[in-house]
Amino acid sequence: MAEDTGPRHQRGGYFFEAFEIGRVHQHPLRRTVTQMDNMLFSNMTLNPQPLHIDRQFCAMETEWGQPLMNSLFTLGLMIGISVSDLTVGSTIANLGMTEVKFPHPLFENDTVHCSTEVIGKRESKSRPDAGIVEFLHRTYNQDNTLVAECKRQAFIKKMPA
Repeated sequence: MAEDTGPRHQRGGYFFEAFEIGRVHQHPLRRTVTQMDNMLFSNMTLNPQPLHIDRQFCAMETEWGQPLMNSLFTLGLMIGISVSDLTVGSTIANLGMTEVKFPHPLFENDTVHCSTEVIGKRESKSRPDAGIVEFLHRTYNQDNTLVAECKRQAFIKKMPA
């Protein structure tokens, strides 16, 4: 878990007040992505793209020579890895994800690690018991090459009175 910076929800997530702009959280959880991850996610989302599910196609017809991990799986994994450290129990809702980028391919059997920077926060204009926190999530492979990043805006609970 991230170093403690303030009050937490009983499930472990930080309340709005605890998020510090500029703070970078290095998430200790790492994950090796597999062919099964790629196949299951692509099939569950009805994505027949051979770049993800056809090794022969990739070997013969792409510059990569091997399947790429489904980018939406990568996005979900990147945000999911941050949840137990930062927002479990304290998130009301995700409000949006912007500037999603995949600057380098992620391949089967790569191992990812992630960081989250708090890049903004503001009080909610409609709810006095909540605020909006903006995160910059980044994911790296085992060689510390950036493979994904996005900005995410989350609606976060304030500490109970």
